[in-house]
Amino acid sequence: MAKIIGFCFRTLLLMILLGVFVYGALLLLYGQPSEKNWRPLIEESLYTNGVPHIAMIVLGILIASFLISLWMTFIIVSKDFQTSRQIKRLLDIERYKEPTLSPRATRKSLTEVAELIDQQRKTLHRITNEKVEADETIVRQRLVEERQRLARELHDSVSQQLFAASMLLSSVTEHNEDAAILVQIEKIVQQAQLEMRALLLHLRPIALQNKTLAQGLRELIEELQQKANMELHYELVDVPLTKAQEDHLFRIAQEALSNTLRHAKATDVELLLMEREKMYILRIQDNGVGFDMQNEKLGSYGLKNIVERATEIGGVCTVTSVVGQGTKIEVQIAKGVLVDD
Repeated sequence: MAKIIGFCFRTLLLMILLGVFVYGALLLLYGQPSEKNWRPLIEESLYTNGVPHIAMIVLGILIASFLISLWMTFIIVSKDFQTSRQIKRLLDIERYKEPTLSPRATRKSLTEVAELIDQQRKTLHRITNEKVEADETIVRQRLVEERQRLARELHDSVSQQLFAASMLLSSVTEHNEDAAILVQIEKIVQQAQLEMRALLLHLRPIALQNKTLAQGLRELIEELQQKANMELHYELVDVPLTKAQEDHLFRIAQEALSNTLRHAKATDVELLLMEREKMYILRIQDNGVGFDMQNEKLGSYGLKNIVERATEIGGVCTVTSVVGQGTKIEVQIAKGVLVDD
């Protein structure tokens, strides 16, 4: 609708301009309008098939105005279409090409707009990535804080109460000859203590917090030695691993020791972190009850996550267990395999 109105307006304007121009030319040729001066224009002519010259001039003005207006409209529509196509190409900045048919000013403006859109896209992408990373950092920090809070509360309340109950039951058992039930209760409470220690171990911060893997494992074992009724032997060597690999191996050791406390009934646990010619090895081995690997699933002993974590950092996890002899978990990472966060 706007194009039609524009076309009509241009045609009318051209008619007026051409009419003024022709009128001025006639004044120069024939002088002031009068019947005597303009008679040749009014009389019919054989060359115009009996139509007066003035009528032919007016008709020529109308036709010329229409054709010129139509030509101008075509040019305007073509320019609009070309500009619209270039602007649409800006939406796909990778396929955008500088226009060649547009005027220099238009080409320059479109190129500047394309560069601005590309810059804004890159800025938006960077801001989005930074926001996601910041959100993840906040979530991890709150998760660590919540783990530490739960660990403190469990240690200060439930763990202490279980310890007190165990001491009371032990005292009653010593002075009661028929104390089978009390002995059973004592075992239940002791098992609950083991479960609590394993839970506290599991709630420790996952990250090493600027410590090496060997340092983190050493502190973990020293803490267990004060709380668990088992012998803990370890040999830890600093090995050059990435941050992601160290964090995952630390978490694997946590879960393995937690499973040992809960299920193994072991009296001796060995933890090794060592370097061999072509690989780095983390090994946790106990002398507990073990399990039948043919009949039991790894998931039932909480070992599925350990295997998945080892795979995520480019390692291979091997679980070996014999009923009545114990369980061995070994993670091997080939040298040269670097997996970042």
